[in-house]
Amino acid sequence: MSDEPNEILAEAKAVKDRERAAAEKDDKARNWPLGAFGMGVGIGSAAVAAAVLFANRSRSKK
Repeated sequence: MSDEPNEILAEAKAVKDRERAAAEKDDKARNWPLGAFGMGVGIGSAAVAAAVLFANRSRSKK
């Protein structure tokens, strides 16, 4: 065997490096602040429920 790098092995290493870099990039993109979104949905739901209760309160006293 010669000391020159094998083209197939070099390309396989390059592909693995690209896949590893893509996986790291995907991990960073998936870290969304889901807790903040959940909190916003919970507050919005509570506001809608309060509005419905307030609207129904005035109707039942008549």
